[in-house]
Amino acid sequence: MAAPRIVVVEPGGWHSNRDEEKSGDSPSGKKSKAERFPLSRWEFAAALAVFLVFSTGLLCIYLTMPASEYEMLKVPRTLADLRLLKDHFATYAALYPAKFILGYCSTYIFMQTFMIPGTIFMSLLAGALFGVVRGLFLVVFNATAGASSCYFLSKLIGRPIVNWMWPEKLRFFQAEVAKRREKLLNYMLFLRVTPTLPNLFINLASPIVDIPFHIFFLATVIGLVPASYITVRAGLALGDLRSVKDLYDLKTLSILFLIGSLLLVPTLLKRKRVYE
Repeated sequence: MAAPRIVVVEPGGWHSNRDEEKSGDSPSGKKSKAERFPLSRWEFAAALAVFLVFSTGLLCIYLTMPASEYEMLKVPRTLADLRLLKDHFATYAALYPAKFILGYCSTYIFMQTFMIPGTIFMSLLAGALFGVVRGLFLVVFNATAGASSCYFLSKLIGRPIVNWMWPEKLRFFQAEVAKRREKLLNYMLFLRVTPTLPNLFINLASPIVDIPFHIFFLATVIGLVPASYITVRAGLALGDLRSVKDLYDLKTLSILFLIGSLLLVPTLLKRKRVYE
């Protein structure tokens, strides 16, 4: 007698245990599927084209900058690099302020768009070179521009990448967004102010969970101010900073979560009225 054919109902439709075997959903099949590169050829070509356009623009800006010791004009990757480069950058910025700011902004936006680590050192550099007010303006402007570019890039080819890298986190984010549609700006501000979810993930996942760009933009502009202020202010005293982790100690994190919690008050009050 043949073994009974088991049919399972799932949100995606009907399939059987035999279909499962054919589709390669065995343990070995799942492993190969998980290891497979998530982008199709078209998506990879689109991502590469965008990267080349941005890279070409950045290279053109770099080549038109006034002569200098080019080995010194590099993106700092550690606090030690930043301390060594600070005086050289300060001299260069004083001699060619417009060119330096153009190069600084272009580099920051490029890094933020393509998720290249190191923007925190660029933020510290802004504080060290421009002071708190101008440095804060530059950091928030660049971080918002880079996050917006990342948003639209993700709208183009981000869905398979986010599903591949953070499937559980994406489902959680999507559920939370769905519950807070009426007060979405407050929730997005909470996420930007607090380190609940990484900014990188927020930038990539927002278009996938249908967060409108105007809400994403406003939450980014306003929500990045507290953390950016802390980083820029720390740049004024690089010599006293032993580690990047010192920027966000328990006291600082508590303040950020307090600010974020206050931003959620309108959402909580509305929900209370609904249940009454």
